[in-house]
Amino acid sequence: MIVDRSTWGRLEITGGDRVRFLQGLTTINVEALTEGQHAWGAILNPKGRVLSVIDLAHQGERLVIACQQDLAEKTRAILERYAVMDDVQFAEAPGPAHQRWDDAATAWAAPIAPGLPDGAVAETDPAAERVRIRAGFLRFGVDVDEDHFPFETPLVGFLDYEKGCYVGQEPVFRVHAQGNAARTLRGLVIAGAQPVAAGASVKHVAKDNAGSVTSAIVDGDTTLALAYLHRTCWEPGGVVEVDGRAATVHALPW
Repeated sequence: MIVDRSTWGRLEITGGDRVRFLQGLTTINVEALTEGQHAWGAILNPKGRVLSVIDLAHQGERLVIACQQDLAEKTRAILERYAVMDDVQFAEAPGPAHQRWDDAATAWAAPIAPGLPDGAVAETDPAAERVRIRAGFLRFGVDVDEDHFPFETPLVGFLDYEKGCYVGQEPVFRVHAQGNAARTLRGLVIAGAQPVAAGASVKHVAKDNAGSVTSAIVDGDTTLALAYLHRTCWEPGGVVEVDGRAATVHALPW
């Protein structure tokens, strides 16, 4: 499946300090990226909360950040605010772009690539949305926002605990060391083909207020969803309740 990402913002970062600058500002180990590689990650605030979800690509003498459309201006503003004495320049990277998903397991591995091959589908296409939910591929403002930590989301798989200091690192490392996250994003397969609204409450026998749904879409005779679940009920294979319907918990991707 080729997903159209032409609306996404893409920002080229050049200058002699580009690697060091982004190394200290993102969760990505920029120094470890070689030419042609890319990595997903986030920009955090000093308290470790997610400000932006980004894909960072190493393209020779430039680094290219890609993020969803409504994060583009915000992301550039953050970068410009921190670039005080650094040799870095920013420029928009125009033109169409896409992401190639073979299945849910590859969604987070796929870079945002320039160009738009034939057969691409809109990112809002129901088929793309089903894969996105199964992958736990985050939509900022829906599945993650400034109230969330990266370790509560699939971004936890991209956190590099060996890299040097960056903005928001301390609270992220502290929770990692203590192992005390209170919630995490999981997939749900909900019985029945009735739509589920974002914000729907999740219940569990051990905890009445066990979480809430962020995204959902009908899939055949069931409904697929993403939901933040409390630690008491986030184990894959467990059963919770959404809108009075049984739901099976899945790790992401599934």
